[in-house]
Amino acid sequence: MTAKLAQEQIRIRLIQRRDFDAIVAIDAQAFGKKRPDYYEQKVDLALDDRRHLVTSLVAEVEGKVVGFIMGEIYRGEFGIPDTVATIDTIGVDPKYRRNGIGQSLMEEFLTVARKAGVEVINTRVYWNDWDLLKFFSSGGFSLSQSKTIHLERKL
Repeated sequence: MTAKLAQEQIRIRLIQRRDFDAIVAIDAQAFGKKRPDYYEQKVDLALDDRRHLVTSLVAEVEGKVVGFIMGEIYRGEFGIPDTVATIDTIGVDPKYRRNGIGQSLMEEFLTVARKAGVEVINTRVYWNDWDLLKFFSSGGFSLSQSKTIHLERKL
C-alpha cells in the first residue's frame, strides 16, 4: 500500500467466521508461518457469544480484511472481582501498516469495553517487541499497577 488511507476508508466490524483465512494470512506474515489450529480455536472462542460479549474485530479496506484484534471481557475469572478485558492478538497486513488501522481497531475495542463497564484492559507483550510496545504505549497502555502477577511453571 503506497497511498495513505483516509479514516473513512477503514471499516471496523465484529469478526465473522468468513474472516478466518484472512486472519491466518495476516498473522503468517508477522510470524513467518501459518497457525490455522491456533486461529481456529481463537475464532471459535471469539464467536461464542453465550460465553462472553463478542469483542473481537476486523478492519476492512474496500471489502478486504486488512487487520484484526481479538480479546475478551472477563467478569470475575481468576478471582479478579472487577470487569477486566484482555487483548491477546492484534495484526495488520504489512501493506496497510502505518495507516491508522491498528489504532482504529484499538479505539473500537475500547468503545465496546467501556460500554460493557470495563475499567482495565490487560495485554502481554514480549519485552523486546519494540514496535508493539510503542503501539500500546501510544494507545495509553503502561506497566500494570495492579496487584496481579504473571506466574509461570516450566515443565
